[in-house]
Amino acid sequence: MRGLLCSPLPMLLLLLQPWESQLQFAGPRCRTGPLDLVFVIDSSRSVRPFEFETMRQFLVGLLRGLDVGPNATRVGVIQYSSQVQSVFRLGAFSRREDMERAIRALVPLAQGTMTGLAIQYAMNVAFSVAEGARPPEARVPRIAVIVTDGRPQDRVAEVAAQARARGIEIYAVGVQRADVGSLRAMASPPLDEHVFLVESFDLIQEFGLQFQGRLCGKDLCVEGGHGCQHQCVSAPGTFHCACNPGYQLAADNKSCLAIDLCAEGTHGCEHHCISSPGSYSCRCRAGFVLQRDQRSCRAIDHCSFGNHSCQHECVSTFRGPRCHCREGHDLLPDGRSCQARDLCNGVDHGCEFQCVSEGLSYRCLCPEGQQLQADGKSCNRCREGHVDLVLLVDGSKSVRPQNFELVKRFVNQIVDFLDVSPEGTRVGLVQFSSRVRTEFPLGRYGTAAEVKQAVLAVEYMERGTMTGLALRHMVEHSFSEAQGARPRALNVPRVGLVFTDGRSQDDISVWAARAKEEGIVMYAVGVGKAVEEELRQIASEPAELHVSYSPDFGSMTHLLENLRGSICPEEGIGAGTELRSPCECESLVEFQGRTLGALEKGGDGTPETPIGFLNCSLAQLAARLEDLENQLASQK
Repeated sequence: MRGLLCSPLPMLLLLLQPWESQLQFAGPRCRTGPLDLVFVIDSSRSVRPFEFETMRQFLVGLLRGLDVGPNATRVGVIQYSSQVQSVFRLGAFSRREDMERAIRALVPLAQGTMTGLAIQYAMNVAFSVAEGARPPEARVPRIAVIVTDGRPQDRVAEVAAQARARGIEIYAVGVQRADVGSLRAMASPPLDEHVFLVESFDLIQEFGLQFQGRLCGKDLCVEGGHGCQHQCVSAPGTFHCACNPGYQLAADNKSCLAIDLCAEGTHGCEHHCISSPGSYSCRCRAGFVLQRDQRSCRAIDHCSFGNHSCQHECVSTFRGPRCHCREGHDLLPDGRSCQARDLCNGVDHGCEFQCVSEGLSYRCLCPEGQQLQADGKSCNRCREGHVDLVLLVDGSKSVRPQNFELVKRFVNQIVDFLDVSPEGTRVGLVQFSSRVRTEFPLGRYGTAAEVKQAVLAVEYMERGTMTGLALRHMVEHSFSEAQGARPRALNVPRVGLVFTDGRSQDDISVWAARAKEEGIVMYAVGVGKAVEEELRQIASEPAELHVSYSPDFGSMTHLLENLRGSICPEEGIGAGTELRSPCECESLVEFQGRTLGALEKGGDGTPETPIGFLNCSLAQLAARLEDLENQLASQK
């Protein structure tokens, strides 16, 4: 009996073709012996009206191919959604016409999808003797065909197992949106004979033939209509297609495709593989010839013909001989002669200031007073002066962690062009959000490598944007001698660089002005939604030289060159110049000169005294002045 409906999928697919003309089977009805057959039909609201109508026509067409009768096949139909309804029971009708009339009058329930409840009903009610099923001792096969288009809203595995244990053979047929896992949980083994999923309507007539073959035991290959391109192979109640040597079956299981041995990657051809049905051959690219192994290729040596006329070297290509010049020479327009070249004019040397050719190489030079960097190309402008540089970095929530990492990388690129040392440039870093945190002060690190490592270790703060609070912290703490700033008497430039991406949540005007009053040269770098008005308030004059802006974090690097030229002082204490003590003779002479000059101008105030001189003891001052008087006396 399993052979009868071993492929209910064809029958379901028949419902998706134009009506009953395609749903009837050719030839006389098959007499298969007694059979109790119950159709469990999904009529939930996910089944569209035209789909339900097709389901109805499927049942009508199927009945016309069955040997229906009290002593032959008894048919019952139930439909379900959130509830179960018996359309007609197994013993209700003995005439096909009465069954068709009941099916045509079927109205869908259009609610949920309680498939487990429907299986329970079929097991306990539909297949009961009271409903027309023949008693178990009669050994009449009991078959349930469940047709559904969706996922059950209740459990099906346990109740389906109970039904199978009671001798009910279950076929699970899914249409389009059906859940395959649920179909497999319901169906009887073997699953490949009891689970079907309709995804395409193209193979309807083939499935109809298979169903007819299983029902009547015909040789479907002899009957024709199988659609096989090469060979049809019969099996009891079914068939399958096969291909001739050198071909393989396509996805439609009917047509045949030539086997592409080249695509398998085992051909061994060095250049090209040319496929033919069941075979292949190797071919070489232009300018090459096939070797005796019929796989590898050898380049044609055009230079060996001796007619190339190249001054230096001949290189054979697939298009013919080509002349090549030795290193440091260029090929002339005649394509044969060579001429020595000026590498500085012929290559992208990358020298920042000047390129000088030296034979087959070149070297970069820097202007007087600047030194060549380790990359051999750039010049270190910051060696012209020393700076105390404090970086104020916005760590607010709007920056975001990934962009904060870009900011740290940007800071380290600034550090790269600074001459970081205790006597040279000192760097400090402050991060601000709703609060201010000194990440490291000016006097902590003495090398660029130490500063860059400390920058990378900085952790993102998040929260608000209190730029005014950060400026106050910088003025009051960051440039103090306790934090590593050098005394004002040494005239080391103090530079503050504020990096922000948005509007401050507090007032910045007071402390931005105070910073500039304190002699701090202020730079403002804005990104994204930074406010231009605030950037100009923060920055020193002229704003065009002290304000930089980038539309996003990824494109900040274009600001580096401007910052490099701005932060590096063109004047000040030169690189390599020793910082003088205010108590030394030269400093005293400078102070004395400035004091006398102020008095000669008739100033009514006391000239400003460098802070450094306050640190000199009276004894030191007396001794230095005495030395100065002695020197002046000896000169006279």
